[in-house]
Amino acid sequence: MPVDLEQATERSHLLAYAHGASDRRLNTIQQEGDADSIVSTHVSKEEQALSGTPVGERLPYNDYTTIDWLHDLVKDSFRLRAVHDQQGFRGTLHSAFESGQGWIAAALIGVLTACVAFCVDVAEATVSDWKLGFCTTNIFSSRQSCCTDRQPFGTARANLGEDCTEWHMWTNGYWKAFATFVGFALVFGVISSSLTMLTKSSLPAAAPGQGDRNLRLFKGGDQGAVGKSMYMAAGSGIPEIKTILSGFVIPHFLDLKVLLVKAIGAVFAVATGMCLGKEGPFVHISTCVAYQVGKIFPKYRENSRKMRELLSAGCSSGLSVAFGAPIGGVLFSYEEISTYFPRKVLWRAFLCSLSAAATLKALNPTGTGKLVLFETNYGTSYSPIHYVVFIVLGIAGGLFGGIFCKANFLWSKGFRKYPIIKNYPVFEVFLVVLVTALLQYPNPMTRGPGDAIIKNLLVDCPASDKSWICQQERHSNSKYIGWLIYGMLVKLLLTIITFGCKVPSGIIIPALDAGAFFGRLIGQWITSISPGIFAMVGAAAFLAGVSRMTLSLCVIMFELTGELEYIVPNMIAILVAKWVADALEEDGVYDLAQSVLGHPFLDTDHAMLLVQRHSELVERLIPPKQTMDEITVEIPKNNKVLRQVLQRKLDRLKERGLLDAGLVLVQDGMLQGYIAEGELDFGLNSLGLSWPSTSQIRMLGECENGDYNLSMFVDRTPLTICAKAPMEYAVEMFGKLGLRYLCVVEEGSSRLVGVVIKKRMVVWLESLKE
Repeated sequence: MPVDLEQATERSHLLAYAHGASDRRLNTIQQEGDADSIVSTHVSKEEQALSGTPVGERLPYNDYTTIDWLHDLVKDSFRLRAVHDQQGFRGTLHSAFESGQGWIAAALIGVLTACVAFCVDVAEATVSDWKLGFCTTNIFSSRQSCCTDRQPFGTARANLGEDCTEWHMWTNGYWKAFATFVGFALVFGVISSSLTMLTKSSLPAAAPGQGDRNLRLFKGGDQGAVGKSMYMAAGSGIPEIKTILSGFVIPHFLDLKVLLVKAIGAVFAVATGMCLGKEGPFVHISTCVAYQVGKIFPKYRENSRKMRELLSAGCSSGLSVAFGAPIGGVLFSYEEISTYFPRKVLWRAFLCSLSAAATLKALNPTGTGKLVLFETNYGTSYSPIHYVVFIVLGIAGGLFGGIFCKANFLWSKGFRKYPIIKNYPVFEVFLVVLVTALLQYPNPMTRGPGDAIIKNLLVDCPASDKSWICQQERHSNSKYIGWLIYGMLVKLLLTIITFGCKVPSGIIIPALDAGAFFGRLIGQWITSISPGIFAMVGAAAFLAGVSRMTLSLCVIMFELTGELEYIVPNMIAILVAKWVADALEEDGVYDLAQSVLGHPFLDTDHAMLLVQRHSELVERLIPPKQTMDEITVEIPKNNKVLRQVLQRKLDRLKERGLLDAGLVLVQDGMLQGYIAEGELDFGLNSLGLSWPSTSQIRMLGECENGDYNLSMFVDRTPLTICAKAPMEYAVEMFGKLGLRYLCVVEEGSSRLVGVVIKKRMVVWLESLKE
């Protein structure tokens, strides 16, 4: 009898249909379990708490992208409520620790920064003196600690050690000493630059430099943005820190490796005698310390907004240990560095700067037992007639600052574009060190490091003083006048060609040196008061012209010299210098450095001045139609989109290479949400491994069992602006609210017509400058 294949037998599965449905359910459960596991691995607990809200979850920010300040604010609010909702004694302790984390972190940052600064100061003094000789009792001692009783960790007595038998000069012949000096300087320069090369990093698309500026943003299409390379430990780091604190992510810039290279490289860079200082790198070092400390606390590690609050407080300790100026460090962070500086950050910066200064005083790296670096005690005071001289010094400082900024910008754009210089930065450092040593050694006043130069130029000359400068001024030596002029001109020239070399370097000490030379020179013809007063005021004026610092600089000069009586002269010179320099060049040296480096930094004040000169509307920033078609996703009524559609749009986003971009979700022409490129990439290529390529993805609405769901990554609360709104609205919203993107809607209908990311805004503002 033939077997009926359709007939049920004892081996047949019971309820075959139900069994198939069960398999599908098991498969669905497995898919959802895999997805949950992947999400929990990549998304923090704080972010997962936002999954059920219209704000949506976020992955950790991609490298070289902008953070979302508003999203991180909401995330911190969720975390804070969860902490304070805990009951019992344990909850009380947790809440108390939560309130004290910022204070603990700030104090710890200050102490660690001071320890690093101590090591750098002691090592730099020793290595710098090796160009002249060595200590026979301890080769690792500087000349001061070898020849005097000024030692770290202790108090000092006034022994100048003029006749020192323990210090051995390499040679007593002038030309042999000259050659030895140059040789050591070259070796130190190569070591510093070679260390800096270890921090080279390749970055994705840059804006507004070589990358995004090449985009045809407003002329009918986009093209891929070009990446670039940078050396993390080069320069002062202040332009990059300003960019980071404004809400931008520069990968690896605050890593421990960069901190170590910056510290060691600064020792050898300053020891070369080049026209640079370690004060700028100290700001970078302190910010690196703040980042490393912040990673210990989940409150800061998991929230980029909170981390930037800690970084703002931390960078104040850099200037605190650099100049022994704790109050000046706080004001420097507020005036020059930070974009977001609320009152609680001010308080924590105060503690951080205080702990750094107190620790450094206890460590006593200079051996003087004092925090004031260039302590002066002028026996004379100024009179109202000297205000004219202070104004002249301010004008000179402004002229120097404006000329320096233009010249250094042109030098960076011109000389450093030559292939041999661009491809071999160590060779550039070699050339600059060689020129510096050859020009500075013949002048007795420029032979030492920058901080020693300004200390000598600020000195008062009582009858008993036997220093070289005082002896020359006592005899009215015309050759001495020539050395002052020569020193000033050499400092101006060398500072222009040095700033921007691939070594850790700062601009503060060279500018102070140049101004002190000019002020001391002016003081030779005004005998009624000490020429050191004019050197002090001239130093402040020249630095103000270069950096455009005002309030913080005035306080730093007071803390640097201990001369409270001369605040008014410093204020006069600093303000005049700023006015003159602004008339010549609107941007200070750090702003121009950001233009050269190409980081997308949005300075709200400068941006507002630019847009106020042009009558523009927000519609000027709307991308071309082709771009909008590529980044717009039309959501059907079932709130699901084919995976292939999203994959094609993601591929196009990657081709453009901006990283900050994303897709806007539209339903019947009305804006429904926004999903960033990073979350979309994760959802398709990591989370989507459990689903077939032909599946549909839920982008909006309530998730059902078995859904391939990405709706938790969609921001359903995007901020919008009318296309006919003044451009000032957009600048204020990006600057004050810290937005990553802004959706543009049509006047009257509120239909979506465009999306503007922060990088596009920066590029457009750069085009206005040109």
